[in-house]
Amino acid sequence: MAWLSLSIQTDCRHAEALADALLESGALAASIEDADAGTPEEKPQFGEPGSITTPGWERSRVVALLAADADAAATVDACARRAGLPAAPTFSVDSVAEQDWVRLTQSQFEPIRVSGRLWIVPSWHRAPDPDAIVLVLDPGMAFGTGSHPTTRLCLEWLERSPLSGATVLDYGCGSGILAIAAARLGAQAVLGVDIDPQAVGASRANAERNAVAATFQDATQDLHGQFDIVVANILANPLKVLAPALIGHVRPGGRLALSGILAEQADELIAVYAPYLPLRVADTREGWVCLAGVKD
Repeated sequence: MAWLSLSIQTDCRHAEALADALLESGALAASIEDADAGTPEEKPQFGEPGSITTPGWERSRVVALLAADADAAATVDACARRAGLPAAPTFSVDSVAEQDWVRLTQSQFEPIRVSGRLWIVPSWHRAPDPDAIVLVLDPGMAFGTGSHPTTRLCLEWLERSPLSGATVLDYGCGSGILAIAAARLGAQAVLGVDIDPQAVGASRANAERNAVAATFQDATQDLHGQFDIVVANILANPLKVLAPALIGHVRPGGRLALSGILAEQADELIAVYAPYLPLRVADTREGWVCLAGVKD
């Protein structure tokens, strides 16, 4: 069965309402993209919370998948009115052939080599190196599949750390990838914490898939005790707020690693943590840094 791919030019003020109207009108899927993607005008939408005052792109593109017999022009006209657009937007339509969508999606995710011995491998792939330490992880709703520079920085830092028999806290665990890696690298006891219940659930499922003993809990639950290693891959602003709490969970002589920090934010984070623990830049990648230090 063929489908129609409908592409509508709009702006950030109407994009979300237009996508919702398309779904309500029977579209099988709808997404919002940067209309300038792939050009010098492309505008990445990531960074610190609050850094984007108007979410989305001024020149947005709403892409929807319609049935092959749908009246694209009538659909655009009706949905534009429902979304409050002042005039009918420009749009284009392409035919999309039937495909094995699951296999197509899976083909976009290949094994990731983190280091000489550490690999992240989707469950539908075989490990490229039979002697490697393999983290089985599929793309999902929780952040952290190993492709983002901050995740790679933390994984590399963990591999360089003395983990044999250690206790580890992964604060802001996302998919659980850092907690699982710590367990696979020899940690004795691992605890992951996240504010998002979906992340906690995803982490538990991923730990079970990797056959590692790691515990995960919601950040609203009481967290007690100190750990040999604490790692937090979040963002700079929450890391500032969490400084006393994170430091409090590092035992004397223990190690702390922070990431989710842009290079230009490193000095400020180092200053915030200075009263508690001396941090230094442990590594950098693509404009992001990993800060690490040892508690006296």
